[in-house]
Amino acid sequence: MDIALTRPSGDNRTSLGIACGIGAGALWGLVFLAPELVRDFTPLQLAIGRYLAYGVLSALLIAPRWRALRAAVTRREWRSLAWLALAGNTLYYILLSTAVQTGGIAMTSLVIGFLPVAVTIIGSRDQGAVPLGRLLPSLLLCAGGALCIGWQALAAPAEASLLGLACAVGALASWTGFAVGNSRCLARLPHVSVHDWNLLLGIMTGAQAVLLIPVTMVVEPVQHAADAWARLAGISIGVALLASMLGNALWNRMSRLLPLTLVGQMILFETLFALLYGFLWEQRLPTGLEVAAFVLVVGSVLSCIGAHQRHAPSRADA
Repeated sequence: MDIALTRPSGDNRTSLGIACGIGAGALWGLVFLAPELVRDFTPLQLAIGRYLAYGVLSALLIAPRWRALRAAVTRREWRSLAWLALAGNTLYYILLSTAVQTGGIAMTSLVIGFLPVAVTIIGSRDQGAVPLGRLLPSLLLCAGGALCIGWQALAAPAEASLLGLACAVGALASWTGFAVGNSRCLARLPHVSVHDWNLLLGIMTGAQAVLLIPVTMVVEPVQHAADAWARLAGISIGVALLASMLGNALWNRMSRLLPLTLVGQMILFETLFALLYGFLWEQRLPTGLEVAAFVLVVGSVLSCIGAHQRHAPSRADA
């Protein structure tokens, strides 16, 4: 059954959307580890590897339906896909990888942790959205959790460089634009399934990766052994499959099930899983501040869900 034709309603709709959001966060959290696993490669090379794999996989999967789908997608949608691919994939991943490699996972998680605040504030302007005043407790909890996450990193300026901080802020702005734009594109395109939309986005992102190959060949000379390239290829394919294919599919599904104000809160799970994977990678237990962050972030999500349950829904099921 086409995923776009499944139309749960009421509490089932919200529960399914939240489950999809948790799954997407679990898979997207892996992208914070990738730059640490292949530190010999630059952020641009990491982005090219990941999104070439994403583009090839998308092209293979969409090939049987290409003619019919191409007729259903207008020039406006292709322009939207080009912008979304840049904001949510290519540019975002280059900035995030740079932030992780120069500032560390904790500092990057701090800044990216503010994504729910930014998206929720924008979403509160939508017609029929939960009033911003009712979301204030959730937003305050979210901000408190994000501050706890990165407090230790900011207290160590030698590790949290200005370049890393600037790139993390840039990644925050880039992905905020993607989250809002992608949600609104899906809302106006009910005839395109979330699976096909994800594959189209993959093809556009892959095309951008191809255009970046000459750039990296000029500015970043190839100085890696064969085993290093094999490791990069394996990680790129793995991240493309788990984060770009499956993670994006779950996120797009969620975007059709939940209002934008609640979509913003689901981004918190990416931060939580990124921290969990970081603890496992560093083989340590979380500190007191990090435990406090987990509690505050979970409280933020539960508070936002409660605000939506108390708010009479005014938007029709899509």
